[in-house]
Parts: sequence; structure tokens; C-alpha cells
Amino acid sequence: MKSTVKILVISIITLILATLFFSFIILKPNYENIALIENNEHPGKKLMETNCYVCHNPVTSHDNRLAPPMIAVKKHYKKENTTKKEFIDNFKKWVKAPSEEISKMPGAIRNFGIMPYAPYVEKDIEQIADYIYDNDIEQPEWFEEHYQKGKKNGMGKGKGMGKAKNKNE
Repeated sequence: MKSTVKILVISIITLILATLFFSFIILKPNYENIALIENNEHPGKKLMETNCYVCHNPVTSHDNRLAPPMIAVKKHYKKENTTKKEFIDNFKKWVKAPSEEISKMPGAIRNFGIMPYAPYVEKDIEQIADYIYDNDIEQPEWFEEHYQKGKKNGMGKGKGMGKAKNKNE
């Protein structure tokens, strides 16, 4: 009797462990439920401020920018019909292998060049993209006027508004 109970207990424990193991293998990121860190601040916000704002800082003046502000990135990568998954997937694809072919910002490439590759952890990229998708992003004082002016002139459709780095172009 004791050996039957022992076998039954071992079988149940094995079944539970196998279920947990296989559950972790097939889990996919749930972009809707990325947890907030202890102080109720999204982890992607801190990652964006620490990593992205080195070049995409919203307080850098228009003429001294190394790259477009993050709000510009958001407005080019998130359109009204863009799902969160599409946004995060496109954002990850760009950060992992920046290239002119996959860019949604031809004016930024013309003005700043291709973003250099940065070896960020995929989970960090996902958290940054998740934060950007769901939250208001700080923008420079000049941005809204610049963005509206660009929309009138076809910005985002390869007709860029900015000054080229090379004045002879």
C-alpha cells in the first residue's frame, strides 16, 4: 500500500513538473501585460531614458540632435491601425538590425544616417516598445509645429522636411 501511494505521489509530482516545464517552453511574450516595477513605473520608461535618450533626448535642441526624438519614432511607427504586436515587432526588427530598407523614417535617415547597431537584450527592447506604444512620450517644444508642418508637405512619405547633414545635397 505504501509503495502504491509513493508511486502515485511521484507520478503526480512528475506530471506537475512536466506541465510547468512545457508551459514555460511555449510561453510567448504577452505584450498587453508587461509588469510594472515596484514604484508603479513601467520598466520600459527607465530603459528608454537610460538607453534611447542618449541620442533621442527630447530636450536636445532641434539643431543639435543626434537622432529624432522618441516621439517622432512613435508617430512614424504607430499609425491608427497599428496593433501593439506589430509596433513591438517592427521596433525590435529596427533596433536589432537598423537598415534603410526597413526604416519607416526616410527623412531621419537622410538627416542623421542609419542608427548604429546597439546590442540590447530583446526583453529590454520589448519593454521599451511596450512603454512607447501605451504612453505619452515627452516631446521637444518645437516638435508639434515641426510635425504638423511636415505632414502638410508629405513628411514620412520620402519627401522629408529636415535639413540634410550634407549642405551640398
